[in-house]
Amino acid sequence: MAQSQTYDEVELQQQYTTYKNNLQQLAERIGSVEQETEEHKLVLETLKPLPEERKCFRMINGVLVERTVKDVLPALQTNSDGLKKVLDELVKQYKRQQEEMEKWKEGRAHILSLRTKIGLPQIVTRASIKDDSKNFTGPGEGGIATSGSSMQVCPIR
Repeated sequence: MAQSQTYDEVELQQQYTTYKNNLQQLAERIGSVEQETEEHKLVLETLKPLPEERKCFRMINGVLVERTVKDVLPALQTNSDGLKKVLDELVKQYKRQQEEMEKWKEGRAHILSLRTKIGLPQIVTRASIKDDSKNFTGPGEGGIATSGSSMQVCPIR
């Protein structure tokens, strides 16, 4: 009996860790795409007021290529639009994953309460599964902050 309870505890913790890792990976990708989107926005804002025939340089696959503003702006705008779409999709994925995790936790809480009702010892409780996401917002809501190469979810109050 004790072995199956310990197995249940380990299995629950592994599932929880998997959910948290998936959310962290999504948050990192969101932060990376957000940063790239901001860089594109800055370059677009810089190039738009310039004359179309002015030369500029663009990095393509690690090679610096000379072009005109007229040639670069459309490609840059297309890339920027694509990044925004990717960002929107990643935020949707993050929210879906977060909802799935909440449903999973609620289901586990129901199972644990049933164990208590029938008199089985309760080793794992909902409170024993660490969850620090209650006070945080998800990406796209101002909750993601980048600092160097590490991603952090920042509290928004």
